[in-house]
Amino acid sequence: MRLRSCLLTSGALLTILSPLPALAQVGDLAVPPAGTVPAPAPSVTPPQSTAVQPPLDDRVAQDIIVTGSLIRGQKEDAALPVDVITAGELQRQGSPSVVELLKALPVANGTLGDSNQFDNRSQGAEGIASINLRGLGPSRTLVLLNSRRLVRAGNGVPTVDVNLLPLAAIGRIDILKDGAAATYGSDAIAGVVNFITNRSLKGLVVSGDYKGIRGSGGDWTASAAFGHNEGALRVLASFGYQHRSELMVTDRDFAIGPYTSSPENGFTQSGNPGVFLPVFGNGQAAGGLRLDAGCVPLGGVALASNGVPNQRCGNQYLGFNALTDTEDRLQAYLEVGVDLTPDVELEVTALYGWSQVPHQRSSPSFTILQRPSPYTLPAAFGATAQPGFFVPTSNPGYAAYAAANPGSLPTSVSRIPVAGATFPALLFRPFLLGGANGVDSSGWRESESMRFTGALTGALSDALNFDVSGMFHQYTRQTSNLDTIVDRVQLALRGFGGPDCNRISGAAGTNGCQFLNPFSNAIERNVVTGVANPGYNASVANSSALSQWLYERSRTTTRTRLFVGEASISGRTPLTLPGGDVAFAVGGQYRRETYNSMQGAFNNLEINPCRDTPITGNVTCSPQSGPLAYLGSSRPLAVNGDVYALFAELRAPILNTLDLQLAARYEDYGGGVGSTFNPKATLRWQTTDWLALRGSVGTTFRGPPDTLLQDGYVTSLQVIGNSSRAVRVYNNPNLRPEKATNYSAGAIVKLGGVSLSVDYFRYELTDLIVADPVSGITNAFFGASGSANCNNPAFAALRARFAFDGACAINNVARLDTFYLNGAKVTNSGLDILANYDQEDVLGGRLGLGVTATYVIDYKISDQVVEGVLVQPTFDAVGKLNYQTSAYPIPRWRGQAYAQFGVDGIDGRFTFNYVDSYVDQRTAPFAPRVELPGAPVIARGKKIGAWSTVDFTLRAEPIEGTTISLSVLNITDRDPSFARLDLNYDPFTGNALGRQWKIGVTKKF
Repeated sequence: MRLRSCLLTSGALLTILSPLPALAQVGDLAVPPAGTVPAPAPSVTPPQSTAVQPPLDDRVAQDIIVTGSLIRGQKEDAALPVDVITAGELQRQGSPSVVELLKALPVANGTLGDSNQFDNRSQGAEGIASINLRGLGPSRTLVLLNSRRLVRAGNGVPTVDVNLLPLAAIGRIDILKDGAAATYGSDAIAGVVNFITNRSLKGLVVSGDYKGIRGSGGDWTASAAFGHNEGALRVLASFGYQHRSELMVTDRDFAIGPYTSSPENGFTQSGNPGVFLPVFGNGQAAGGLRLDAGCVPLGGVALASNGVPNQRCGNQYLGFNALTDTEDRLQAYLEVGVDLTPDVELEVTALYGWSQVPHQRSSPSFTILQRPSPYTLPAAFGATAQPGFFVPTSNPGYAAYAAANPGSLPTSVSRIPVAGATFPALLFRPFLLGGANGVDSSGWRESESMRFTGALTGALSDALNFDVSGMFHQYTRQTSNLDTIVDRVQLALRGFGGPDCNRISGAAGTNGCQFLNPFSNAIERNVVTGVANPGYNASVANSSALSQWLYERSRTTTRTRLFVGEASISGRTPLTLPGGDVAFAVGGQYRRETYNSMQGAFNNLEINPCRDTPITGNVTCSPQSGPLAYLGSSRPLAVNGDVYALFAELRAPILNTLDLQLAARYEDYGGGVGSTFNPKATLRWQTTDWLALRGSVGTTFRGPPDTLLQDGYVTSLQVIGNSSRAVRVYNNPNLRPEKATNYSAGAIVKLGGVSLSVDYFRYELTDLIVADPVSGITNAFFGASGSANCNNPAFAALRARFAFDGACAINNVARLDTFYLNGAKVTNSGLDILANYDQEDVLGGRLGLGVTATYVIDYKISDQVVEGVLVQPTFDAVGKLNYQTSAYPIPRWRGQAYAQFGVDGIDGRFTFNYVDSYVDQRTAPFAPRVELPGAPVIARGKKIGAWSTVDFTLRAEPIEGTTISLSVLNITDRDPSFARLDLNYDPFTGNALGRQWKIGVTKKF
């Protein structure tokens, strides 16, 4: 049935577009030597000449890949808003890393690449870099290598990991700032980024650089690329290695501060030291919450709750985290082209990429979000027992603490003996300010990418060409973190902990069984600040063996595979218009994508479904939440999906000055997703020799990822109330493709040495695939009081999304369930501005000036309703932080300007980077802080200030073929703008490194 549908659509496309692309080889720009300053990129695509274009089969001089068009063998088409960044331009910028380049692009917002583990869209993605054009989400930007697809990484936000692309082999990067689903298919909603290899390279180029960063060991790279292009054989080979050193949060003063400056700055109310309450033998409370006496001396903050002082201990965990993680990456690439005949070429490529984050820093232990199972608690504890973790009076730490702090733990209340103390589950973790007691609590990440392509291209005649290709790409991602086992913690508190403990025949604290001491007298000092604990008692300190026994590793391996088979015919039609020959392209594509996820034993619900499974072997429980305290568990998943596509394109040079381009694509996903048809029209008019107008209209789409169509969920960790909580995001088998209508209109001016373009863009998206907004749900349900709608019948379905440990209140949330859905409509519009000035014979050299900027007019998101409740009213995301909404941070203005001058083998460049101010639209952080004395309002951070930096790069060629570069980045050592987030800045937008210096050497042989 799907084949018949494709055949019928093929006929329709042929009828509409009258088919027939001349295939071409890539002829990229060579990297210029120092002292020459060609018009820099991103650059305005030069206006087309008014002369008749050369024949399409004149491949020797004119062949070039054109991003956004399937018709090859033509000059870059200025009808399309494409920014071109050449290898030479990157060198003039000081050879930025992928992340640095992407974050500086004015057209991009919400770039993933720096450590940002506190945002759910980045969790588990350390070491991965993505591209997010227009801030519409990285999964809506299509990334290509030589115009062919790449597989998406298997992390939470499906995206291509550009860190593993072979940068040493890249000749240029094309950024198409317009929807392109009609040309390339799914995902090209926001635009396309096409990495194009330098096939014209001849000889060997070896490069290396080192970047010094205060507080860090520095970053360095090394690469080599070899090119051969003679006779019937063409070879391009490259190897690259990059190392990024760790930079801890404590190495930047702005990133860590007191609670009174920013309570959001990595503070948690579920720490250690913490709070506890005395209980009777049946587990019922024998008094109110007590603040551990070591809270303030060890650097914690005593906080009030419900108007009662000293009910919480605010612990800051940021000192254990990194601003940039240690990363090691390598890429190896081989591209071989062989002319089988004068008209037919066989090309094969192989790409291998690998990256590792060996130490992903995190807290010594995490908040325990589950209660212990009944098996681990005293038999007398019933349904009325105080929920939490029980510490008996027989625990040596308890006895020592009670003796050192008289009155804190009574022996009896109303003549009823006190049996011990309970640490509330959502307010407790075994370790924090004192460290993990000898346990290395860091995690690790590893990625591996393998890609192979084969293509047979050639001429069928003077007018027709063919292209048959296949591609296989596999991406494997492994993540690992330590977490505590809930029931082991409870057993250890009662004296049945440790690797050698026989809980069946042994008594508490004997025969290898050990007590876990949760009180502050077990902590010698704050390991971050070095402050000693005056209440430390070495005799009740926890052993490292016991601490190690509490932990197990949460491991996940995901593997995504993509196979693409494609065939096309292109060339000239017999029809000739006043502007030249009508050209066409037509073809078909088959894609198969598979996804597999595998968990380690302790986060696999098939192996350990219950809290007590590792202890008792029990596998019967409801709900099945696994034994881990914080990170959550899931089941293995294996899914696959097939897509069939037909496409066609027609280029009609109506006049010498008027060019029309039509494209259309049909894709069939089968099953419940169905099919989609997307046309596009592009027009370009060269009104005068110096002015051209262009515009386009078309529809785009994004098919739902196969992983989201299956049963199951992933667990993210997001701030709800006073701490991070588990947020389960469930898949949805009823998801439909996203759809969008894109409009663009622009003008290009080229007059003398001045090039200028101004383009208007507009995206109208519907059926956006998003997860329910966490902030909207919690604000709507809990309100300002923290429990506003707990008993409101109209909110009953929304209440069922929450699991509470205790009464219904925001600070008692243990878990929130959300779902992927086809949600709100989005309208995004703005202006792209690009100007360059290039002039020779200025003071004996060549001067280049330029600016590129994006101005966002609007980014409107319509109402979002969850369970019949309006949780996120229509709002405009422009100029806002958009925390825990369906949008990324969207500053209204982003821009970059430069001035460069080259003379006598030396050139220098100043680059000015600018990000506009934006507003944190949340209300809770800026309300009176009732947990502090006097309930002060902390207004700082409501406006996130504009951020600007200046970079300078100097390049020289002292010896022919040898180029030396020196760069100073962020010359004025500007800190990123302050934001009320965990790291005191917005990692999606800012940069925490401060001033950096860099030296690089390139040698050509």
